[in-house]
Amino acid sequence: MHDDEIEVDVVRVRRLLQEQFPEWAHLSIEPVRSAGTDNAMFRLGEALVVRLPRTPAAVAQVEKEHRWLPALAPLLPLPVPIPVAVVVAGVGYPWPWSVYRWLDGENATNAPPADSHHAALELAGFVNALHRIDTTNGPLPGSHNFNRGVPLVQRDAPTRSAIESLRGVLDTRAVERAWDAALNAPGWSTEAVWIHGDLQSGNLLTRRGRLTAVIDFGGLGIGDPACDCMVGWTLFGPQARKVFRDALAVDDTTWARGRGWALSVGLIALPYYQGTNPALATVARRGIEAVLADHS
Repeated sequence: MHDDEIEVDVVRVRRLLQEQFPEWAHLSIEPVRSAGTDNAMFRLGEALVVRLPRTPAAVAQVEKEHRWLPALAPLLPLPVPIPVAVVVAGVGYPWPWSVYRWLDGENATNAPPADSHHAALELAGFVNALHRIDTTNGPLPGSHNFNRGVPLVQRDAPTRSAIESLRGVLDTRAVERAWDAALNAPGWSTEAVWIHGDLQSGNLLTRRGRLTAVIDFGGLGIGDPACDCMVGWTLFGPQARKVFRDALAVDDTTWARGRGWALSVGLIALPYYQGTNPALATVARRGIEAVLADHS
């Protein structure tokens, strides 16, 4: 998916474990199928998962998640990944990597919640709880979280470049109108809050039709709460989106910026991943179409 990506396989993971965690080296290792783009994951036995950055840009996420997820997890109403160990580079692998507890469930892209209204309420509760947590010493937006949570206007140039690349693929005139409307919403002027930064169906787990976990906190940081509103368009249909919006503790301008976040993230992801990650490209297109329908 990326020019600077390192490929990792079961053999390499086994060697890393033999070198640094020989007590786990005998456990089964199975690649985890995922549309995720920043990390490769391998299930380790029944209770653990190994997570390794694919690119240099993802390396900063390792220390951040190990510092903050154990502190945030007890304050959240849905399970999140809990790190067990962070490991230094070794055996030909150049970066730190992680071992987490395994969370059971299916990717919500492939197994969406059976009751979307209930899921909307649960996810709104999760977002509200996250946004209420004290932000002291929390990391501001930056390269560690792909600048999620910055003022929306800072995404204008890459978003317009993506729109230009999608001429003939999308109704770019409609896209431009929706993007201009989002930029015209009053900007972020409140205090920064904790944000997940990448709430979309691929980062949610379900089991027997119910939400069971929120995963992949690479976008974690403190910033504009609008960023976490974008799941309203990447996961929910119109009715469940209204339930989600009504349950969120955000104002109308934040919601309008959230629509812009959903559009911008989808527009940038679609041309980048449409040839290498069809699942993520589908999520991106779905979010774009939902924003356009909502805007119209």
